[in-house]
Amino acid sequence: MSLACIQDANLEETGFSYTMSLIQGKYKMFILYALMEYKVVRFNELKRYLKTISYKTLSSTLKELEADGLVHREEYPQIPPKVEYSLTERGQSLIPILDHMCEWGEKHRLKK
Repeated sequence: MSLACIQDANLEETGFSYTMSLIQGKYKMFILYALMEYKVVRFNELKRYLKTISYKTLSSTLKELEADGLVHREEYPQIPPKVEYSLTERGQSLIPILDHMCEWGEKHRLKK
């Protein structure tokens, strides 16, 4: 059995790195959390939930999550336009990870 050597390691080729590339960013985890909790959410509801995010940033972040297959965008042909967002099956597979993060945070946030 050989020991792992950091000199031979390449972080970019790990599953951890791939996962982080999908969820890193200031708001992605918050958006995924909101969709996990509330299932189907409209754009303006997300904006109100996140408070400090700009419309442009929310729009571009949702597009990235959609392009990565984590979020589904449903547009309804009506006036005014109605757009709803939800987690895809791939996005739902992150729920156990989000749940563990929530549990860890609840357990440790008051223990400084």
